Amino acid sequence: MIALMLAAAPIGIALAGATILVVMTDPMLSPNALFRAFFQFLNSYTLMAIPFFIYAGFLMEKTGLISRLFSFADALVGWVPGGFAYATLLAAVLFGAISGSSTAMAAAMGIIAYPEMIRRGYPVWMSAGIIACGGGIAILIPPSITLILYGIITEESIVSLFFAGFTPGLMLAISDAVIIIGLSMFIKLPSGTFSFKKLIRSVGEAWPALLMPICVLGGLYGGVFTPTEAGAAAAGYALLFGIISGKGAFLKELMPTTQRTINLTAIVYFLLGCVGVFQFLLANKGWPQDIAAWTSAQGFTQMEFLAVLLIVMLFLSMWLTGVAILVLTVPIFFPVSLTLGVDPIHLGILAAIAIEMGGVIPPVGLNLFAVSGTTGVPVTKVMKGAIPFLITDGIVLLLMLFFPILCLWLPNLVIQSHFN
Repeated sequence: MIALMLAAAPIGIALAGATILVVMTDPMLSPNALFRAFFQFLNSYTLMAIPFFIYAGFLMEKTGLISRLFSFADALVGWVPGGFAYATLLAAVLFGAISGSSTAMAAAMGIIAYPEMIRRGYPVWMSAGIIACGGGIAILIPPSITLILYGIITEESIVSLFFAGFTPGLMLAISDAVIIIGLSMFIKLPSGTFSFKKLIRSVGEAWPALLMPICVLGGLYGGVFTPTEAGAAAAGYALLFGIISGKGAFLKELMPTTQRTINLTAIVYFLLGCVGVFQFLLANKGWPQDIAAWTSAQGFTQMEFLAVLLIVMLFLSMWLTGVAILVLTVPIFFPVSLTLGVDPIHLGILAAIAIEMGGVIPPVGLNLFAVSGTTGVPVTKVMKGAIPFLITDGIVLLLMLFFPILCLWLPNLVIQSHFN
């Protein structure tokens, strides 16, 4: 597998190709079983949530819902020193809560927010860094595609993962805001003037965009929607809004937007199918059990195991995308974590934060290239602006590592209230 990856093969091809080579040399395994493993892994109702949320994010971009969210955030906090940076961060969190894609968030805000930040006197490196890291919060703010994938691979409750991601996602947003405060005081960023009329006007324009997360996330947390139905509701809401507001112009953009969704969904589904093939090999060879037995023999504690796993994931994030890291490491290390008594929800949140940090770690960090591609800022300058936020992300990761209750208290509370 490593040889295929070094030869620039896509991660899915590397996974499936290495598995095929092993199966072909083992007379006890049938190559025909690989096809069944591929499609059986994709035969999941929950997996349908992914294309729905991807579609919802792309539709929000085309219908102008993101721009309306951004205008509202600007009117709300843009008048304080460095307020436009807060507005960008707030819009990133709101959009991320709906689309679940940090890269899409970074690209969209690079187009919408970056030119205005430069016009208002923000440094190029700071503007690009805020956008790159703000999009990463989308990985933890539900509905997160990363958490959905983790739940599918491990067969854990996706709703519990969503609840667990709320507190660390909020902590990431607050820590980013603290960095903005420090930079604003150091650089002496300009401040605007508060206008109540502007705020009321922005609320009037943004209410369809603000109502969307209330309906979708409220239905999800209230038990009205499953994650898949929540994705369908988000896509349906954005589609209906586009038809009503955009009419003919929106309909012209509908087919290209749908094609983008299909292309991205096909990539994700192919990768997941290859994960199914890889898991078939792991299950038949018993390698996770062998690794678990070796780990137990070494006497690793939970904390030592998690620390090593996070170091490995952060190292891999220098070379692989977040989804690739998830599908490579989780099938192998998840059974080991269970033998050590690691809470699977806690493990999922730690993995998500590590992957979120990988989005701004070179040389592969997708958010860095997304911002660079949409703004024209060199990747080195985007990275310069991202470093302060990357440090605070690391602090949040350590807090989650040493204090699991920070991410587990909310799902545990919901479970207790449900059974009571």
